[in-house]
Parts: sequence; C-alpha cells; structure tokens
Amino acid sequence: MRKLTHSEISKFRYSKEQLISEPRFPIYVLLDNIRSLYNVGSIFRTSDGARISKLILTGYTPYPPRKEIEKTALGSIETVPFEYYKNPLDAIAKLKSDSIKICLLEHTTESKPYFTLTKDDFPLCLVVGNEITGVSKEIIEVADFAVDIPMFGLKQSLNAAVAYAITVFELVKILKQD
Repeated sequence: MRKLTHSEISKFRYSKEQLISEPRFPIYVLLDNIRSLYNVGSIFRTSDGARISKLILTGYTPYPPRKEIEKTALGSIETVPFEYYKNPLDAIAKLKSDSIKICLLEHTTESKPYFTLTKDDFPLCLVVGNEITGVSKEIIEVADFAVDIPMFGLKQSLNAAVAYAITVFELVKILKQD
C-alpha cells in the first residue's frame, strides 16, 4: 500500500463540465441560520463530494461570494448549485410543491437514527440547523420527518458541518444500494 499522488487522485475527479451533465443525487440541503462562514464553506465542499442536487442557504446564513466561505469550500462554490432565501419557509414551500420531503437533522420526539432511512424516503431535503439553537420551531412544524445521529458520550451533538457530512454520505450510500 502507498499513498496516491495528486495526479493519480485527479484521474478519478470529474471536470466542472462533466458535473453539469452528470445526474445528481435526489438530495437537497437547507441551511437554517448557520452562523459560521467556515461551516458554510465546509458544507459546500462536502456537498460537492456527495453531488447533491442543491444547497439552499436561508435566514442569516452567509452566502457566496465571501472569502471565508471560499477558503474552506476550495472551489466547490462553482460546482454545487445553490440558492439563497431570506425566509426558509418559502424555500420549503417550493420543495414541497416539487414533492420533495423535508427531513430535519435534529433531535426531536420523533427522530430516528440517520442510517434507518430507505430509498422510499427520497427525494428529500435535509435541514441543518443553527450551531447553537438547532432547527427553528417554524421549520420543525412543517417537516415530514427527522433523523439524528446517536451519540455515546457526554455531548449530544456534533459541529453542524461534521453532522451534515456524516449524514449526507449515509444518504448517498442508501441511494447507491442495489
């Protein structure tokens, strides 16, 4: 075993032009008042790797162009389709009109572990909430279901970008199962 070189890794990389025509996974992501520019950049980068359909930034979530976002996004702002809505409920209404289910990444009275979803749960929009307060009450009221990440230590939550990364790649895994 040896570490791959940059040029060897690049052979597996899509070009920007290829990504335009490649089908995207039926995963949409809505950021609800994320405050950290670096979390937003990290979420862009993870969204590129998971080839989601669209990233929707809402409320006071910062959006490109911002150098702090671009620093952690590493060019993925150009490869991830995104939109900004001041009011997240407007975005959710549009998603629901397109038959996209709203799935919270949040501890709720009815949340289930993120790895229990099935292909029948797609297309879906994964909602990632504020780093301190989580998903807003208004969004919880209109959501179809919720998932959480079981925690086994003292803390009961993870950084928003980390929790998103864990969950979105599980969603891709579910979709790729035969």
